[in-house]
Amino acid sequence: MRMPESSSPTSTSPASTSPTSASNASSSTTPAEAAATTPAASGKAAAPTPAASAEATTPKRSRRGRPGYDRETLINKATEVFVSRGYDGTSMDTVARELGITKSAIYHHVKSKEELLHLAISRGIRALDSAVETESLRENLTALERLQLAVHASVVILIEYHHSVTLLLRVRGNSPLEREALEARRNIDAKVRALVESAIAEGGLRSDFTPGLITRLLFGMVNSITEWYRTSYPVDPDTIAEAVTTMAFQGLEA
Repeated sequence: MRMPESSSPTSTSPASTSPTSASNASSSTTPAEAAATTPAASGKAAAPTPAASAEATTPKRSRRGRPGYDRETLINKATEVFVSRGYDGTSMDTVARELGITKSAIYHHVKSKEELLHLAISRGIRALDSAVETESLRENLTALERLQLAVHASVVILIEYHHSVTLLLRVRGNSPLEREALEARRNIDAKVRALVESAIAEGGLRSDFTPGLITRLLFGMVNSITEWYRTSYPVDPDTIAEAVTTMAFQGLEA
């Protein structure tokens, strides 16, 4: 099935040198002898020592910055850890150990594990909601065409934000943040259901199934991708999205 065209819904500090002091001179040298050997006394520039020459030609090393990841990389890596280990069973100590950094490096970017969860799942929520909203509001298309585009876009977003959406689908409402995420999921489902209802009313979808059942079946197929998709899968995201949309609306008959 050929889909209608749609658009896709991211101090260095100078190296210190040890000051040379008069105390480095031999204790057997008298003040007069020491003065006679200084550049000021002789009128000649002192020849650079080997150590001084090496220091002049060797680039000064800047002090290393804060160890760890930048904010975006930290969120991505932590999301993977939450998915693989489960959010409830993962402590910040575990996250730090899995990422190979210190907890202080994590707390440089976030205040708590819950904030890290919020950042991890919110990107998937925003992307899915934006994609469905965009396709729902397209003009000069039937409700069925808009629904097909919404399903297609949802598959692409799910693959692009694989770990974030996977984590979103696994929250169970155990905290205010998780309940907020569940409410966001329900809002997305409601937008898709409204498209299904419109498509039935226009005669584009069969009417012997309820809009709620059709919506659940559609997104049951879409969400199942989180269970088997890996980045190494030998099919590109757009082809997967096309396959899901075709199967959902046309079946497998040749």
